[in-house]
Amino acid sequence: MNTVRYVHQTRVPTGFPTAQDFVFAEGPLPSVRPGTILVENVYLSVDPYMRQLMDGGWELGAPLEGRAIGRVLESGDTGFQAGDFVFHREGWRTHALVDAADPRVRPVAAFDGVPLSTHLSILGGTGLSAYVGLVTIARLQAGESVFISAAAGGVGTAAGQLAKVLGAGRVIGSAGSAAKVRHLVDDLGFDAAFNYRDGSVTDQLRAAAPDGIDVYLDNVGGDHLEAAIDSLVEHGRIAWCGAIAQYHDAEPPPAPRNLFDINGKRLRMEGFAVREHDHLLPEWTDLVVPHLQSGRVVPDETVVDGFDAVVEAFLGVLHGRNVGKMIVRTAAE
Repeated sequence: MNTVRYVHQTRVPTGFPTAQDFVFAEGPLPSVRPGTILVENVYLSVDPYMRQLMDGGWELGAPLEGRAIGRVLESGDTGFQAGDFVFHREGWRTHALVDAADPRVRPVAAFDGVPLSTHLSILGGTGLSAYVGLVTIARLQAGESVFISAAAGGVGTAAGQLAKVLGAGRVIGSAGSAAKVRHLVDDLGFDAAFNYRDGSVTDQLRAAAPDGIDVYLDNVGGDHLEAAIDSLVEHGRIAWCGAIAQYHDAEPPPAPRNLFDINGKRLRMEGFAVREHDHLLPEWTDLVVPHLQSGRVVPDETVVDGFDAVVEAFLGVLHGRNVGKMIVRTAAE
């Protein structure tokens, strides 16, 4: 194959993106230069944060940024050999010419019994987000209760399982369907979960956590944040990871009506960006890999096949059609 296929963004969306905001393009396969490696992408990551990039972070009519796992086809760097798998950020395309000196480029370690795709899910940015949120930001302690919003997504499914590993006393999740609620409880070990579409998030969280919660990992914002502030006990902590409830709105929603309770309860709320915590990835990997190998933690993923599916996979994430981390498989391992 002598061509590369790309996805370009063609316009800034109003509200929810559509397939018409993207176009598939082709170009010649790039030539390897000293210090670069040519990779064939095998797995691509599509993530909620990319919706924010569509509002000006991505250049229109140009290849897009995204996490990817690729197989080295040809190397101009002594640190990589043909056949190696590498993590890089040149996603949304079938092939990429990668700068081997880029600090974000790294070899992908092989662990017995652990699928390659996990380096984009629980061993990648989604799993690390859960670790940073619960351990570094919220400092979850054994016996404490934790509430996780968007709990059936990539970060949420990792966070619920991590909370159990850390000895949380009660793990509660919100999700957008009855099937996802059952999955959280029956398959991933959540103590309780509820469908936020069934009624007041505040009332449902109060029922699921009658004694209150100590920690909230926020992936949603809006009414979920207001509900969490209501249920948090004194000196509780909020680790704010994302706000998918407002990514598509031209204007941000009103602040939670009970925002001053943060003062009254002496709560601590801190936002974070996982890219500032990449140095913790080896620590997270050392913790979670044995649990993946034992089966105590599972890599919850929705994998779709084919490069042609990448746009629909991304739109599916924004509409909540995934369970766990959404990944696009573009080539055979």
